[in-house]
Amino acid sequence: MASTSVTETLNKFYGFTGGGEKLIVDAAGVLVFPEIIKAGLFGFGGQYGAGALVVNKEIGSYYELISASFGFQLGIQSYSTIIVFLTENALKEFKYSEGWKIGVDASVAVITLGAGAKLDTENIKDSVIAFVFDNKGLMYSLSLEGTKISRLPDPKK
Repeated sequence: MASTSVTETLNKFYGFTGGGEKLIVDAAGVLVFPEIIKAGLFGFGGQYGAGALVVNKEIGSYYELISASFGFQLGIQSYSTIIVFLTENALKEFKYSEGWKIGVDASVAVITLGAGAKLDTENIKDSVIAFVFDNKGLMYSLSLEGTKISRLPDPKK
């Protein structure tokens, strides 16, 4: 995973919403998945993506996102996800977990906004929030419930 794709994904997010850059700058950390592929065929589906944790504008550890689903689904979709840790405690719980499962180990609020909408950061009460978007803008009605995020081995070692 190239650091440029992480930076490009953050810049794309800033372009979609007013107040997004301030939210990221004020956050304890942000997990950026530039591309997640979701596919489904005949009742079974899954998604996978690789990303990086950014703290103080520096890329740290790398992570993978995996989930499986059941029910009618057909096709392939690609999108980006940014998970924002608003508090040091939320970031610490994530960083020191063996595998972090959304909905089990943490509650993540998925924020849905239309393209060009302004974030009201004063009214965000959750300590971990997520934004899901594609090349056209922020997406609606996508659940991250049951998604597992695990740390990848350090590529420098």
